[in-house]
Amino acid sequence: MFAKKIALSFIACAVLVGVVSVVAAQSSEQALLERAQQLFKALPADAATAEHPLTPERVALGKILFFETRASIDGTVSCAKCHLPSLHGAEGLPTSFGNMGKAIPRNAPTVFNTALQFVQHYGGNRKDVEEQAEKALISPLAYGNADYAAAEAKLRAIPGYRSLFEKTFPGEAEPITAKNWAKSIGAYERTLLTPAPFDRYLAGDQNALSGQAKTGLDKFINTGCVGCHSGVVVGGTMYQKFGITQDYWTATGSKNIDKGRFNDTKNEADTYMFKVEQLRNVAVTAPYFHDGSVNDLKDAIRIMAKVQLGRDLGADDIGDIQAFLESLTGDVPKEFALVPSLPPAPFKAQP
Repeated sequence: MFAKKIALSFIACAVLVGVVSVVAAQSSEQALLERAQQLFKALPADAATAEHPLTPERVALGKILFFETRASIDGTVSCAKCHLPSLHGAEGLPTSFGNMGKAIPRNAPTVFNTALQFVQHYGGNRKDVEEQAEKALISPLAYGNADYAAAEAKLRAIPGYRSLFEKTFPGEAEPITAKNWAKSIGAYERTLLTPAPFDRYLAGDQNALSGQAKTGLDKFINTGCVGCHSGVVVGGTMYQKFGITQDYWTATGSKNIDKGRFNDTKNEADTYMFKVEQLRNVAVTAPYFHDGSVNDLKDAIRIMAKVQLGRDLGADDIGDIQAFLESLTGDVPKEFALVPSLPPAPFKAQP
């Protein structure tokens, strides 16, 4: 009888320990969720602002203009040239090519969620997606037009655009303008958001992330990555020097040394300063960094930990953080994958 009581006592203790362990694990997971909710924010329904409202007409016209090549000097450049549905709104090349095959010195990041970043371009020389779309028209490397009038003339020469712009911007004496081009493309890009499993997790669904992804989230926070990569798009909220603990190019193998914001501001304090890029969809938008110098996400994680934080991460740590970053991958917006019909060019009789 005494032995039986001892056995029952051991069983009771084991059960109690198991219950305590489960409660402790649940408490730890809840604490991680609450910490994540303080550091990150779920994606909104769209990126509209008071200054840049969305209308169905602007979004529809913006989508057409996003794919329009005829506003470029050689008829080959459009937004879609560097932001492909098959590559999650990115391009897959280390750096891009503009009109006449001209080399663009920096990598084209994904267009998804980009409207939620505090500035555009790695150097931050565009305040929002509207300014980016407008100034691309006269960029020598992008659309290549001599001035806005030249780009506007190209659009006005396509008859089908007249009614589309008039419907979108009613009451304007001349609606086909570079400003309205930018407003329309900007409106479309402000709809290109990609909710991911991490958003469901932030909403309270503990099952939205795997155990490894949660471990990676914890390491992402505790390693210090979150010091720059936080907020709604897990980054995109500040400038930071690339290469705090050592020169970045020694780790990335970059062939050309880019001085970052200094190229625009000529301020020595901006040397090697870049916009901190968002990490949403990072697992499917290689290659990485401003020059596309690194192809593998694990290598990018290792390099960032080393040159930004002075940390040498082991393979397990890197794998766990990668699992977390994979939870930031959202679906390609359905409308983005469907190429619209463009207004036909006017018929020219052959001589």
